[in-house]
Amino acid sequence: MTQPRYSGYKSYSYLTPGDDYPVFELEKELDRVPPYDLGLDEAQRARVATLLDDNIVISLHDHPCVFPADLGQIRNYIRTGREHTGFEGLARSGMTALFDNMMDGTACVTSKWGWKWDDIIYDLGLRLSDIAHQDFVRVVHGIDDIFAAKADGEVGFVMSLEASTPIENEVDRLDILYGLGIRQMGIAYSESNTLGSGLKEARDGGLTVFGKRAVERMNKLGIAIDVSHSGDQTCLDVFEASSKPVFITHAGARAVWNTARMMPDEVLTACAQSGGVIGLEAAPHTTLSPQHPEHSLESVMDHFEYCVNRMGIEHVAFGPDTTYGDHVGLHRIFAGNLSLSQAHGGVTYEQVEYVAGLENPTENFHNIVGWLVKHGYSDDNITAVIGGNILRVLKEVW
Repeated sequence: MTQPRYSGYKSYSYLTPGDDYPVFELEKELDRVPPYDLGLDEAQRARVATLLDDNIVISLHDHPCVFPADLGQIRNYIRTGREHTGFEGLARSGMTALFDNMMDGTACVTSKWGWKWDDIIYDLGLRLSDIAHQDFVRVVHGIDDIFAAKADGEVGFVMSLEASTPIENEVDRLDILYGLGIRQMGIAYSESNTLGSGLKEARDGGLTVFGKRAVERMNKLGIAIDVSHSGDQTCLDVFEASSKPVFITHAGARAVWNTARMMPDEVLTACAQSGGVIGLEAAPHTTLSPQHPEHSLESVMDHFEYCVNRMGIEHVAFGPDTTYGDHVGLHRIFAGNLSLSQAHGGVTYEQVEYVAGLENPTENFHNIVGWLVKHGYSDDNITAVIGGNILRVLKEVW
């Protein structure tokens, strides 16, 4: 593979650790868990490397931050708003660009649910300051930035938020966020807000009148819309209200694993009919399957194959929703905030220490492409699902 131009920058190294910000021992970006063995032969490994090297590779949803090694410090760490980026790990990921959902750090701990306007602006500003002091990551404002990142050996970050909750009832805040670099936003994060219902609610009220105004404004601005954490009816209403294709950036198929966090066939079909794309999720204990109840690459790919058959391969991509560190441990700490009990809907499952094969942003696409090669997918189909389908939607939305 062509080597990226990463030169060793570490987050916030333009400041003095301990004086300008508190220091936390961070988890390893590389080799935290054993490598995943797909059993590829030499020719298959060479084909994987060529596919990653020659094509635009995009993650539709990730959190490329590094956790503290001691998760007991996680609240103090994210309260600072200075979550460190896994630059070294990303340099080995094969990705051209990723939708960076940050950690919305201070918002996770300053209130019961967070999503305060001031918190989001604070987190976004600190993150952009860090990125501005290095020369490996490029902030993506449009399609040209993705192609430039590929040409220059960089990784493009599409600045994103998982919910529109911080805009409250002020539609012009969408313009402000666009001006600050946000290019993709979710409607609601599990709980309802002024735009619509989240998947946690017992009754789904659908997209509100204000929500329709917000969708219209996002279409005009060029902000891609995500419904991953929205209720089913709200998803359908968004597809109908939007004049542009809509993303489900990180989810799976409810027909494969019957929980609220997964999407029913009706929503998957409507997404495809609108021209949209789903990104397959890999956060711990989400995209499980009866065939592979221990969460791994194999269970995620069960959802992939189902969605390809239901939606058509041109409407499927990957939004692994991974990070650097103990993701399972993070879920235990923030279980209430993340609505995990509602998302699982009482379905029992076998817990794992990590999702084998899709544990972090560095390994994800090496293993995804390896799996696709091993299972006989053509170069054209692989190119589509690892980036081409997302590019098609972004060209229309942006």
